[in-house]
Amino acid sequence: MPQIITAEDAAKLVKSGMWLDYGFGATQTEAFDRALAARVHELRGVKVRSCLTTRPRAFQEADPEGAHVLSASWHFSGYDRRQFDAGRCTYIPLNLGEWPDLYQRFVDRVDIAVFQVCPKDAEGNYNFSISASYMRALVEKADVVIVEVNAALPYCLGPDNAVHESEVDFVIEVPALAPAELPSAVSSDVDLAIARLVATQIRDGDCLQLGIGGLPNAVGRAIAEAGVKELGVHTEMMVEGVVELVKAGVANGVRKQIDMGKAVYAFAIGSADIYAALDRNPAFEARQVDYTNLPGSVARNDNVFSVNSTGQMDLQGQAASEADGYRHFSGTGGQLGFVRAAYESQGGRGFLCMPSTYEKHGQRKSRVVAGLSPGTIVTVPRTDVMHVATEYGMVCLKGKSVAERAQAMISIAHPDFREELEREAYDNGLIPKAYF
Repeated sequence: MPQIITAEDAAKLVKSGMWLDYGFGATQTEAFDRALAARVHELRGVKVRSCLTTRPRAFQEADPEGAHVLSASWHFSGYDRRQFDAGRCTYIPLNLGEWPDLYQRFVDRVDIAVFQVCPKDAEGNYNFSISASYMRALVEKADVVIVEVNAALPYCLGPDNAVHESEVDFVIEVPALAPAELPSAVSSDVDLAIARLVATQIRDGDCLQLGIGGLPNAVGRAIAEAGVKELGVHTEMMVEGVVELVKAGVANGVRKQIDMGKAVYAFAIGSADIYAALDRNPAFEARQVDYTNLPGSVARNDNVFSVNSTGQMDLQGQAASEADGYRHFSGTGGQLGFVRAAYESQGGRGFLCMPSTYEKHGQRKSRVVAGLSPGTIVTVPRTDVMHVATEYGMVCLKGKSVAERAQAMISIAHPDFREELEREAYDNGLIPKAYF
């Protein structure tokens, strides 16, 4: 049986040089974090792994120079990005579907894992709530497991979404605190135009994966208006657009090849409405990311319809979705896995979407570029990209030569940049001089 402990006594277990793991998103520790911050100046060389921090971390606020504790993140939130800019955080590259295996085979050690859970059920299980993701693998790796019991967390159903009390070393009882919310991204007119293009490709019975952001949210709404029926859901992040499709009965999962009738997902970070919809709802099933994200697992469903946003693409079709030069701002996440899953799925289709331009320092710039700037990370290689959409059209790059790809990408760039892009394509040999 685990021992009941105060956050202050739990923080005393931390020694210099340790690797801690705060877990995922809105179920990261709160009380332990504050207690650790109170003694951060006693420590040296402590590292804290986490993912998608949703509230400021007390240990970082107490250590503004990062002299005592360094943060390492599997995927940046806005807060993590600011810590990176300040030199207090580093990124850990991964394809999200490989997460459990990384803990099992490649993560050297987890001295202490500490995270929030739902209150213990009658069978002695503490539910991981909205953070199934990689939590089972984390528990199995950690030398010491500490849980903070938070009665305000939604209880999310799923076969691998809990830790048994026999696997827990210490329990911290904390006041109920509603999980942090991520405001719903506002969809622009451009997003809506792109969404309408993508929604023309949806068919009855397709199995959806929608990424995060205003553009995928707009796609969800456009799908709801498309008049299709009997959609399935097998996704990474449960987002507002998908929840609405399930609640409306449009996504009932009856045509899925696996998990019929279930909307399968790995985690949720969103509004209180999303959390309420997931709480003890048998229409939704939380699974680890190796189940939700690995292409071979996803592609057991036919007609996978994958929609994700990207930030910049070059004329050959390389997609940069996580960095701007050497500045990292998010992560690879599950994007590459779902692009590959859509290709592998019988009848599957994958879409990468972006507005044609963006503003930087008061200047309008093209998201379609001849070549990515130095340091920029390629999230999806040109060999994997299938469909690309901007507000100016949609093209398929599969099976096309470099010259054909360049022409296709130029055709969906903003008209103001097409002449310059075409000139760069010829100057750099992407389109041969004699090409017709």
